Amino acid sequence: METTTEKKYKDVVVSGTRPTGYLHLGNYIGAVRQYVKMQDLYENCFFFIADFHSLTTHPNPKDIEENVKTVLVEYLASGLDPEKIPIYRQSDLHETSELYMFLNMHAYKGELERVTTFKEKAKKHPDNINAGLLTYPVLMAADILIHKGTKVPVGKDQEQHLEMARTFARRFNRIYNEDILPEPHAFNTVGELITVPGLGGGGKMSKSDDDSAAIYLKDTPKEIEKKIMRAVTDSGPTKKNQKKEQGIANLFTLMKHVSTPDTVSFFDEKYNDMSIRYGDLKKQLAQDMIAYLTPIREKIDAIRADEPYLAKVLKDGTEQARESARNTLSDVRHAMGYRSA
Repeated sequence: METTTEKKYKDVVVSGTRPTGYLHLGNYIGAVRQYVKMQDLYENCFFFIADFHSLTTHPNPKDIEENVKTVLVEYLASGLDPEKIPIYRQSDLHETSELYMFLNMHAYKGELERVTTFKEKAKKHPDNINAGLLTYPVLMAADILIHKGTKVPVGKDQEQHLEMARTFARRFNRIYNEDILPEPHAFNTVGELITVPGLGGGGKMSKSDDDSAAIYLKDTPKEIEKKIMRAVTDSGPTKKNQKKEQGIANLFTLMKHVSTPDTVSFFDEKYNDMSIRYGDLKKQLAQDMIAYLTPIREKIDAIRADEPYLAKVLKDGTEQARESARNTLSDVRHAMGYRSA
C-alpha cells in the first residue's frame, strides 16, 4: 500500500511567496501546511521566494536580504524539506528573467491594463505606476511556466493572474505552432479551502492587519497570550443558542484549529447555555495556541542562527530549479529561432 511519503502525482506544483513580512497563523494553516503535504504527494514541486515581485513597491535594499531570510527560515521551520523539494530565491534563477522578457514580447498593453489588481494599485498609488507593476502578471507567468507548472496553489485574488498565464501559454504555443508551455490551473489546498480569522473582529488574518490582530509564527508565548486576551468580544449571549457575533465566532474558529474537539465542545456548550466566561475561553485558546506554535517558533530560532545551512538550502535549491528551467528555456529559444545559451 502506498504511503503519503511516496510521490503519487506527476503534475508540476509551483508556488512563490513575496518576502514582505513574517508569516502568520493564517499563512501557515491556509497555505504552508498544505505545501508540506504537497511535497510528499507530487513528484515535482518548486517553492520560491519572490523577491523580484517585491520591487514594484521599491523596498529598502537593506531589507531585501533579511526579508528573504525570514521567509526561508519560516518555510523550513514549518516543515518544507529541501531534501524533498527545491526551495530557491527568484532572483537567483536568471532563466526566469529571460522567459519574462520573451513573454513580454507577446503580452499586450490593453490586456495588462485591464487586470483588476493593476487598476486598484494604480488608483491607490498614482505616483508609482511603474512598468513592473503593469507586467506583474507576465513575471508571475514566467515563474510558473519556467518549470512547465501545471498546478498553482493560489487564492482568489490571484486567479486572474493565473488566467493570464494560461493565455500567454496558449498564445506562445499558437504563434510558434509547438506544444511547449502547458496551461497551469489553480488548486487551493490538499483538501478544503481554509480561512483563518484575525483577532480584530473582522475577516481573515492578514499581514496588513494591525500586529495585535495577527498571530505570527515567531511570536513568543507572552506575545500570543497578550494578543488573544485583547481579542475583540461582546458582552456575552443574551439568550440560549444565540448566533455568535463575528469576534466570538472568530475565537471559536481559531480554537477549532489548535484545540481538541472536546475543548471546543465544552466552550460551545457554555456559550449556548449562557454560562460562558470569555476570559476562560481566551486563556484556554492562548494555552492551546502556544502549544501549537511553540515547536515551530523553536525551530525558527534554531534555523535562523545556522547561516551555512540556509546558504546551502538556497544554493542546492537553485541548482535543482535551474535544471528544470534550462530545459524549458531551451525549448522556448528553439521555438523562437534562437540558439540555446
